[in-house]
Amino acid sequence: MLTNRQGTILNILIKEYIDKAEPVSSDLLKKKSGLDISPATIRNDLQDLTEMGYINQPHTSAGRIPTEKGYRYFIEITFSGRVDEFPDFIIKGVKEAKQRIDRELEMTRNMEKLLEGMNSMLDFDNFHRIEEEMMTDLFKILERSKTSYESNIDIMKKLLKDFEEF
Repeated sequence: MLTNRQGTILNILIKEYIDKAEPVSSDLLKKKSGLDISPATIRNDLQDLTEMGYINQPHTSAGRIPTEKGYRYFIEITFSGRVDEFPDFIIKGVKEAKQRIDRELEMTRNMEKLLEGMNSMLDFDNFHRIEEEMMTDLFKILERSKTSYESNIDIMKKLLKDFEEF
C-alpha cells in the first residue's frame, strides 16, 4: 500500500514523464512536489515504488519511469472521482483538445465548401454545355451579321484559337 507521499511522488513522476518522455529525477520531483523533504527521502520513496513495481530505473544514473502498474494506479486515482473532481491538468487538457478538434472540424468544413465550389467549376459536363451554348450564340451572331461566309470563318477561327489559349 502506498503512503500519501508516495502517491503524490508517483503522480508527479507520471505527469512529468507523460509531458517530457524522459526519466524523472529526484531533484525534479522535489521541485514539483512542494513537499518539505530532502531529495534523499524522495530517492528512498522512489526505491520503495520500484520494489513495489510502480516505477523502473532504465539504468543506474537515470531517473525513474512508470511501469504498467504505475500507469494503472495513476489512471485509477485520476479517474476514480466524479468529473468535477478531476485534476485541473486533466480538465485543462480535455478543454484544449476539444478546442483543437473544433478548429480542425471548422477547417474541414471550410475545405469541404471550397472543394464543392471547385468541383462545380470543374464539372466537365457543365463546361461542355457552356461551350456549346457559346458556340451556338456565336453562330447566331455571325448569321445575323452582313459579313461574308469567309469572313465569318476567319472570325470563328480567331475566336476558337483565343478560346483554346484561354
